[in-house]
Amino acid sequence: MAQDVLLEGVSSRTADTGRLRTRLLESGPEDGVPVVFVHGNASSSRFFEGTLAALSSLGRYRGLAPDLRGFGGSETKPLDATRGLADFSEDLRALVDALELGEVHLVGWSAGGSVVMQYAIEHPDAVASLALINPMSPYGFGGTKDESGAPCWPDFAGSGGGTANPEFVGRLGANDRTEDDPNSPRNVMNSFYFARSFRAQPEREEVFLSSVLSTQTGEENYPGDMTTSDNWPGVAPGTRGMNNAISPKYCDLSGFARIEPKPPVLWIRGAEDAIVSDGSYLDFGTLGKMDAVPGWPGEDKFPPQPMVSQTRAVLEAYAAAGGSYREEVLEECGHTPHVEKPEEFRRLLVGFLDAATSK
Repeated sequence: MAQDVLLEGVSSRTADTGRLRTRLLESGPEDGVPVVFVHGNASSSRFFEGTLAALSSLGRYRGLAPDLRGFGGSETKPLDATRGLADFSEDLRALVDALELGEVHLVGWSAGGSVVMQYAIEHPDAVASLALINPMSPYGFGGTKDESGAPCWPDFAGSGGGTANPEFVGRLGANDRTEDDPNSPRNVMNSFYFARSFRAQPEREEVFLSSVLSTQTGEENYPGDMTTSDNWPGVAPGTRGMNNAISPKYCDLSGFARIEPKPPVLWIRGAEDAIVSDGSYLDFGTLGKMDAVPGWPGEDKFPPQPMVSQTRAVLEAYAAAGGSYREEVLEECGHTPHVEKPEEFRRLLVGFLDAATSK
């Protein structure tokens, strides 16, 4: 099928790191400066394929984009959510060690942005730079109410595995490629991953849809298990799987502001991001305020999570402690700048990499 054919300049292989059989895409010369791209939730490395193809033509960077456990072609292993994103960051470290990459430039998209921040917290000496693309909040997804990441409820209700749309999860598991229902993976991708003004070319859309459909579903992977809560909206985090790993109960990356040394940070985001924003359409605070979920307790108890503001607050603390970051906002762009605005994204990324490499 056309969606199985990689773009010119991009190859794939599987590396057994001892922790995980990791499928990855590669481009560029083997002796090039290593740049590792980490995808987000319900996706895979294929969303970076165009970027890798363009990077290969420069001849100086070695692009590598692994599939996280439970996504793409990598091994499916249980995800211990009580460790936050540590399973992912340790898998990544094992890959970097297995390939003998040494110091790397890290590029993380969405939840992958949080994974690379976790990696930098654990291995600050091994990170040359970080580029964050529409990163998830440092305080996870759902259930917090201010820039400091304070939980709406003590049990972090409103985050975790129970917050996923069960119809979408079921259609993921059924490998549904239709577009006759709003909850189909194709429609969810086109409605939330991209701005309304964007539609991928048909062949690329099939590639991206296959990437979304590679998500392994269940209590150990996506979305994970859940517990009930007396607090609105009635669900709280479990201990296993993806959406629990990104719950603020277990995910707190505010310590990123204190790492030493401090690599330079580039933050790129789409102005029309429907997934990560201060009014995310996948956040229960936003949905309650819109009367889409009954029983909302009000803005004082459960406001929309200020995701972008939370990221900016942590990066401002990072800068105040001696680091540096730059925020770039792409207009008429949603959750995937590297797909929707490829030329502008690559200009920003390559310029950033060149500056960081020349130091």
